Amino acid sequence: MLRFGVSVEDLLRSRFALSPAMDLCSLLRSLAGQGRPLPRAWATRLLPAFERLRRDTELNAVLALHNPQSGPNFVAPPPRGLNQTWADDLAMIRATPLEAARHEFATTATGPLARDPRVRAVLDSTDAVARIAEAMDQAWHELLATDWPQLRAICERDVVHRVGVIGEHGWATTIESLHPSIAWRAGGIELGFFRGGTVRLTGDGLLLIPSVFVGNIAAHLEDPWPRTLVYPARGTAALWGEQETVPQPDALTALVGRARARLLVALDAPASTSHLARSLAMAPGAVGDHLAILRGAGLLVRARSGRSVLYRRTPLGEALAGGSG
Repeated sequence: MLRFGVSVEDLLRSRFALSPAMDLCSLLRSLAGQGRPLPRAWATRLLPAFERLRRDTELNAVLALHNPQSGPNFVAPPPRGLNQTWADDLAMIRATPLEAARHEFATTATGPLARDPRVRAVLDSTDAVARIAEAMDQAWHELLATDWPQLRAICERDVVHRVGVIGEHGWATTIESLHPSIAWRAGGIELGFFRGGTVRLTGDGLLLIPSVFVGNIAAHLEDPWPRTLVYPARGTAALWGEQETVPQPDALTALVGRARARLLVALDAPASTSHLARSLAMAPGAVGDHLAILRGAGLLVRARSGRSVLYRRTPLGEALAGGSG
């Protein structure tokens, strides 16, 4: 069992962040058959480009550094916060000293792919970091960049929801809501399926990262990362097509229309117009029009939160959405 020993000061310093580079690495592992299997539609769409990148770029050198559970730290640097971008990550990857990268090569590039002569030539070169960074940048733009606004919106909505749970129920409930395998016991966070004993946070807080590509909990326990939990973001099931096995809200659709039914069902946590538009792949103007109609019908209310206006369901909206499945 792995246990994080948590103090009050740790809770005060705990925070959320997003990691484009980490999600890119997770996607690459999935496409290589090492990670969570992708939905058939995603795999069909992305695999041809992935295989072409393996032939035409140094992507195999990147893949040689990964195993099904993890990879080197420098290709997925610790994110600074919720505004982290791929450009931020790429700049940090490119700034990695060669000796630090080679130290990680020695511990991570141990599989059959690392013995491929072309891959070995990249890893042994004096410009290995630049070549790996370039391959990752090409993979980002061809495999993930188009979908990232939608994926980012899902993660941002997840954080809005978790912050609301913290305010209403506290940290213990919030931590346990991240995944069924996490428990809060006696002032600590326990992950029963991990090994590692007790890890003290020593006042540095816990970094929490929602991800659309992890199916379970992942943890970072060693520098340069802060102590970190990576967890599945809410709303990922719909993104991965798992909603296809769930009955559609026919009665609600007949009552308010398909687009408004989608919005009402999606508002299981407060969200802004832009978040809804990105996560549901709808035009912002159309989303705004539909939200105004739903609000006028007494199904939604809105309130300002910082620079955003968040919509949430009223009790009537909850009743309608709850009875839609």
